[in-house]
Amino acid sequence: MNQETPFLRVAGVSKIFEAEGHGHERIQVIDHVSMDLTAGEFAVYLGPSGCGKTTLMRIVGGLETASGGDVVLAGRKVTGPDRQKGMVFQAYTSFPWLTVLENIRFGTKYRNDIDTAQKDEIARHYLDLVGLTEFADFYVNRISGGMRQRVAIARTLAAGADILLMDEPFGALDAQTREFLQDQLLEINRVEKKAVIFVTHDVEEAVFLADRIFMFSARPATIIEVIKVADHIPGERHMDIKETEAFFHLRNHVRDVMRDQARATEEKLERALRPEDGGE
Repeated sequence: MNQETPFLRVAGVSKIFEAEGHGHERIQVIDHVSMDLTAGEFAVYLGPSGCGKTTLMRIVGGLETASGGDVVLAGRKVTGPDRQKGMVFQAYTSFPWLTVLENIRFGTKYRNDIDTAQKDEIARHYLDLVGLTEFADFYVNRISGGMRQRVAIARTLAAGADILLMDEPFGALDAQTREFLQDQLLEINRVEKKAVIFVTHDVEEAVFLADRIFMFSARPATIIEVIKVADHIPGERHMDIKETEAFFHLRNHVRDVMRDQARATEEKLERALRPEDGGE
C-alpha cells in the first residue's frame, strides 16, 4: 500500500434493511456514504439517534454486509470480521472467570505471529498502558465499570488490531470516569497510533477526541459535514482545553447542527405517523 492510498476507504456504501411484515418494507439506513481515513487517524461518527452511524461502523468491521458500495481496509476489501478490526462496545465484554491480566492475554489467543513468551509480554505491556498493573490478579467482577472498559480496550489492542471500532464505549459510565477515559484514550492513541472510529451521541466528547468529526444526517445517513478539529483547536488536547473559547465555539456549532438533524428526525417520524398527510 503506497502512501497515497488511504488506510480505510468507504466507497458509496448503502444499507437497506428488509422489514418483516407489511409487504417486506425496505428501510434505507445509509445512503451512498463515502470517506477516507489515514493510518492513525481518530474519526468520530456523530449524528442523531437511529441515523445509521453504528450500522456503518459495523459494516467497516465486517459485522454487517453493505447493500451497495465497498469498504477497503489496508488494501483489502472487507468481507467479514477478523483480528485486523477490533471492536469495543458500550457493554463490558469481559470474562468474569478470568483475572484482569488473563482477560487481556485472551486477546492474543488466536495470534499465530507470536510465541507464548511474546503473548505474555504483549499482555503485560497493554496492562501497563491502560494503568491496571496493580489490578492484574483481580477478577473483573471485582473492579469498576471504567476499569472493565480499560480491560476491553487493552484486550483489543493485544489482539493486534489495525483499527479500533468503538461504539459508545463510555456511554454507561459516570461523568468523571468518562472524562478520565477520554483523556486516557487519547494518550493510548498517541502511543499506539491506531486508526479509530468512535461512535457517540455526545457532542463534547466528539470535539475533544476527534481528529475529524463526520456528521451524519437523519436517516438515511448521509455525511452533511466533515470537521477537521485541528483547524479550530490546534495542538495536543488535554482536559483543560474544554474551558477554552475555541472549544466552546466548535462545540456550539456542532451542537446546532445536531439539533437541526434531531428536529429533522422528529419531523420524519411525525410524517410517518400521519399517512393521510402524505407521510410514508
